[in-house]
Amino acid sequence: MNKVQAIETIRYSPQPNILWVRVHTDNGMIGLGETFYLPGAVESIIHDMIADFVLGQPVFNTEHIWDTIFSWANFYGFAGAEMRALSALDIALWDLKGQLTGQPIYNLLGGECRADIQIYNTCVDSGRYRDQHGFMSEPEALAKSLLDEGITALKMWPWDQFAPKFRSGTHTGPAGWLSTGHSGSYLSERDLQIGLESVKRIRDSVGDRMEIMIEGHSRWDLNNAIRIARALEPYHVLWMEDMIKPESAQDLKRLSRETRVPHSISERLITRYAFREILEIGAAHVIMPDLIWTGGLTEGKKIATMADAYHLSIAPHDCTGLVALYANLHLCAASMNAMILETVRGFYRGGWYEEVYTENIEVNAGRASIPRRPGLGTALRDDVLRGPLVQIRTSRKG
Repeated sequence: MNKVQAIETIRYSPQPNILWVRVHTDNGMIGLGETFYLPGAVESIIHDMIADFVLGQPVFNTEHIWDTIFSWANFYGFAGAEMRALSALDIALWDLKGQLTGQPIYNLLGGECRADIQIYNTCVDSGRYRDQHGFMSEPEALAKSLLDEGITALKMWPWDQFAPKFRSGTHTGPAGWLSTGHSGSYLSERDLQIGLESVKRIRDSVGDRMEIMIEGHSRWDLNNAIRIARALEPYHVLWMEDMIKPESAQDLKRLSRETRVPHSISERLITRYAFREILEIGAAHVIMPDLIWTGGLTEGKKIATMADAYHLSIAPHDCTGLVALYANLHLCAASMNAMILETVRGFYRGGWYEEVYTENIEVNAGRASIPRRPGLGTALRDDVLRGPLVQIRTSRKG
């Protein structure tokens, strides 16, 4: 009993970058996982590669399953669709382990360290909120709106507008930003000051009541990242993240040493091996894994423990689906070094989370409650699964 009987992948047309993975056991239980970006490629990995190994395996063997799939994928190059597929599968297996034991996942990861955690708002235009427009055009009103809801920290990207863009076509990422083909090698003093104006206006209007994080989306070269960081120093931002591409630990170390702004690194690093190098040379101040890209909860817990060994906090990344957010909540609940949690209020306040998931997150006075239900704590709504907007593919044992 408690073996994997079937694996489903589910695509939902209103959220074309999301892929859900449901794992069915031979005793009728269902676990839910999720990942983001190029779902067709990830779906192929699930059914054409992973299913052959996982079907028939015991649900509780997450360490063995993770290492076997990673070793298999690593033979050909792993840090893309393969890891997104493994991440979603891993979270689904943890959801099942919690349901089968009657425990929330955090109890299986080491137990509860906190009952809730502070959140910050990533300023995306979504639902009834126009928060990206807010930080670009009306930062004082944005800050006041967030404070009125008890949210005391925000993340914005005021310099993306000046970075290079693709010359033809557009590709929108999870936060609505326009992807870039290469790093920006020139930022004029005028544009530097225009980007800084949003930060100045928030500080002038609400002072230190609002924490500010700056997202870089890896859109600048090292020299411009240093310029932006030095311009930000008087405004005491909580961190900057991904101002340059995170693949060079030595360059990240230089960025962190040549400026006084803390640096958060990085949702783009895949597995503990990439984070190990960052930690060993002191290239980051805050560790930001993305559980639906870097290997799920199995890998996320190891990254959190490694960060703790260097006396550093974790702040898990999420600007995608609610499964990712719930997985982050469980990791933060079970990690003494959890700092703060990323959310998007347009997703959870009257947004698309309520349309597709059985349980939403609870946010009060700027803090998210840790879910108490067995397993992950949320699932896909039956009416969504039965509706015309989903496409389901299934692999079964036997």
